This record gives sequence, C-alpha cells and structure tokens, in this order.
Amino acid sequence: MQFVITGAAGMLGQDLAAAARGAGHDVLAFSRAELDIGDRGALEAVLGAAGADIVFNCAAWTDVDGAESSPDEALAVNGAGAGNVARAAAASGAWTVHVSTDYVFDGTKRSPWVESDPVAPVSSYGRSKLAGEREVAAVAPGRHTIVRTSWLFGAGGPCFPATILRLAETRDELKVVDDQIGCPTFTAHLAAALVDVGVRGVPGIVHVAGGGSCSWYEFAREIVAASGVSCAVQPCSTDEMPRPATRPAYSVLRSERDAPVLPDWRRGLAEYMALTRAASAR
Repeated sequence: MQFVITGAAGMLGQDLAAAARGAGHDVLAFSRAELDIGDRGALEAVLGAAGADIVFNCAAWTDVDGAESSPDEALAVNGAGAGNVARAAAASGAWTVHVSTDYVFDGTKRSPWVESDPVAPVSSYGRSKLAGEREVAAVAPGRHTIVRTSWLFGAGGPCFPATILRLAETRDELKVVDDQIGCPTFTAHLAAALVDVGVRGVPGIVHVAGGGSCSWYEFAREIVAASGVSCAVQPCSTDEMPRPATRPAYSVLRSERDAPVLPDWRRGLAEYMALTRAASAR
C-alpha cells in the first residue's frame, strides 16, 4: 500500500515510517519544512498527486504549556491543520489516520478512559486536539481513524526519559510528581499499531496506549534505575511543581473496541534504553 506521513521528522513520525517500510509498504514521509499542514493548497496538491491509500497525520503542536500562552497557534495546527489533512486525504480517496491524545479528558475518573467516555479537556492543548478530532470526523466521515494515545516517548526526539536521564547525570536528587497517572507509550510500539489500524480501516475513535499504568514519579524511578546512575528520585505533588497547563490527574486509556494491545510500558522503556545505549556506543 502507498502511505503518506505528515510530521515525519518527529519522534512518532520517524518510527511510523520505519514500521511501515518494514511491513513492506511504500512511504512518502514529509517533515513540516517539506509539507506544512497549515497550507491547505499544498496539501491538496501533494496528496492529489501521491495516490496514497492511507494518510497518517503525525504533525502537531506538542508544547502543552506553550499552548496556554499561544492558544490560537496551537488550534491552527491541531485543529484546522488536522482538518486540512483529512479533507485533502478524503478528496484524493485516501483513508486518514489521525493521532490524538489522552488530554481530551478531564482526568476525574479513577478507572480507565474508554472511547465512549465524555470528553472535557482542561487545557488549551487538550481543547486544540479535541478540535482536531472533530474536524477530521466532519470532513472525512466514514474514512478516518482517530487514535488517542498518551505519554509518548521514543528514541527519535525529546521526551520524558531523555530529560530524566540528562538531569540525573548532573543532580543528586530529582523531584517528580506522583499524583498524575497515565500510560507511557513507546513510539515504536505505537507506530506498528498505527499501521495495523490503518490497513484494517478501523473506523472512528480507538484508544491505543502502553500496557499498564504509572505516575510520572514511578516512570522516572524506573528510568533512573535502568540507567544505573546514582540519583535519588523523590515524589512530590502537582501543587508543589505548578505548570502553566493543567494536566489530567488520571488519564489511563483502554479500549472497548477492536484495538491493538501494546506491550507493557516497562518493555517499551527497556527497548528505549537499549536504543539509547547503542546510540551512545557509536
């Protein structure tokens, strides 16, 4: 099959391109510099000529805190931009796979969020991503998959494990919040799942996230332990480390649909650490 990937220079986009090619598909991968999803005309021209079967939208405004001070800019990318991709894909006869987030929920549940749960984002970022979901559904009815995922980390870009490893090398102690619970998701695992739902043409919204769940504190503790660095990781509350954007306190995702089941987040972390060690050894 012929795939087109937008946002292909990002952490997930890189892994998706690798997974798609590894599965034998032809891939046209575009970075933001090569194809800006805000440029509707360029999208229509490129996708019209590509002959794609599936268009994967990995392009996004991912600066959660920055979206609080730049809500219009975040909405332009995550809302209107997502709609531009799906509209151009539908016009060319392609299926759209759009990546969304756990931040569309308010985090007040204490059991896993499923696809039929009501959405109520508590941040500008979450609202912009929800707007993107609605744009995709409106302009490509019956021709899209919206994949909600969470807490992405991978070897192809900045992520929470990379930050923790960098800080642990220079500090004796780290404080990390323990009252936000979610599902760390290794991008290589998610990438294979995106290929699967796209090829199967799974319609509507599906939740796909790393198996198990943990707090940011538990995640950081596992990262430091796996690194072998001597650094104490201490828990703290969100109130002790305020950020501009409100995060959902509990955003564990599970699916009530025929969605791929990803490995436990600890396995993803082990694979991530192996990749970082191999890169350091080069």
